[in-house]
Amino acid sequence: MLDINPFESAKKKLDIAAEVIGLDANTVKYLKKVERSLIVSIPVIMDDGSLQIFEGYRVHHSTLRGPAKGGLRYSPDVTLDEIKALAFLMTFKTSLLELPLGGSKGGVRVEKKNLSINELRKLTRRYTSEILNMIGPDIDILAPDLNTGEQEMAWIMDTYSMNKGRSCPGVVTGKPIDIGGTVGRTDAPGTGMFYILEALCEIENFSISSSKVAIQGFGKVGSIVAQILSSVGCKIIAVTDSKGGIYSDKGLNINKLISWKQKGNFLSDYNESDIKIISNEELLSTECDILIPAAIENQIYSGNADNVNCKIILEGANSPTTSQADEILNEKRIIVIPDILANAGGLCVSYFEYIQDIHSYFWDLERVNREMKRILLRAFEFVLNLSQEKEITYRTAAYAIGAERLGRAHELRGLFP
Repeated sequence: MLDINPFESAKKKLDIAAEVIGLDANTVKYLKKVERSLIVSIPVIMDDGSLQIFEGYRVHHSTLRGPAKGGLRYSPDVTLDEIKALAFLMTFKTSLLELPLGGSKGGVRVEKKNLSINELRKLTRRYTSEILNMIGPDIDILAPDLNTGEQEMAWIMDTYSMNKGRSCPGVVTGKPIDIGGTVGRTDAPGTGMFYILEALCEIENFSISSSKVAIQGFGKVGSIVAQILSSVGCKIIAVTDSKGGIYSDKGLNINKLISWKQKGNFLSDYNESDIKIISNEELLSTECDILIPAAIENQIYSGNADNVNCKIILEGANSPTTSQADEILNEKRIIVIPDILANAGGLCVSYFEYIQDIHSYFWDLERVNREMKRILLRAFEFVLNLSQEKEITYRTAAYAIGAERLGRAHELRGLFP
């Protein structure tokens, strides 16, 4: 794959949308910069007594419409530009959903699987201490992302609370339910993707139940959406994880594969008749009806977009498709449901958790899913209508809607001083 700067790729999407709606040039210039970014050193005494120093980041892209909101990822490949791009994306996602939030992101350059639980705890707590002044329920709310989950969020909440002298559950979302988390948060990205796909297929007169589906990434997002789609009759013909995966034209048993992954195995080691081992690149060119890139960013790019062979791309990962690839996919008449809409269920339910924490009043699962569906389908309707009106892609429409709302906020607030 070509070396693609993720932040430059993200800004290109804004340029395309800004031109469609005639967004003020000063607003575009403003939105292309992050409000603040912090690079921190995270010293950790390892279990063998040695000192390792990790590098961490926290970026606020925009707080025009409310406190920043964004996940925290642990990966050896994390870069500052990647974190800037993901914070940028969160700004447009919150704006598209009309949530009173901005966009942020954080990351630590670390191979999580090489750490003991004790080392992971110390890393997470020290990172939290280093960014303490940049986070808070009314400043920046963290959430799980790549290679982080409930446990890391619990440690962050506790570290922040100990420094403030009181319990502050609203500083993070994606927490365990016992300390202020919400029901439905874990499944929300996959559930939301199904709501959006269902609405699209109804408009396109396309049968979900007879669809063949390929999914890149079989983690917190990919496995859930696979399970839901399988339950409504879809044939999941290919899935991959970081090491590759498997293909079967007859369809895969998703529940068996989830159990296999939960035991710490790789999909490529799964052995059953009629199964073919494939790479992540091969999955992206698999002939199918619905392709779901749910792994990491920049997987579909100019060098492989022409090989994509599907009718619909439903983006489960953040920024899995580059701007150059978008042009190719559009020429091929492939419908792309962009990440800032497709996978926004996680953000939606994170917001619900945040407001439940503030009010100390918690909802049941039926209400969580009902409210998520309402917000997501409202956003989808806005995107659909603008797409048809301007004859533009769903991605350009989604960014245009987000940008227009951010532009209004920028104009109303003005610049200080």
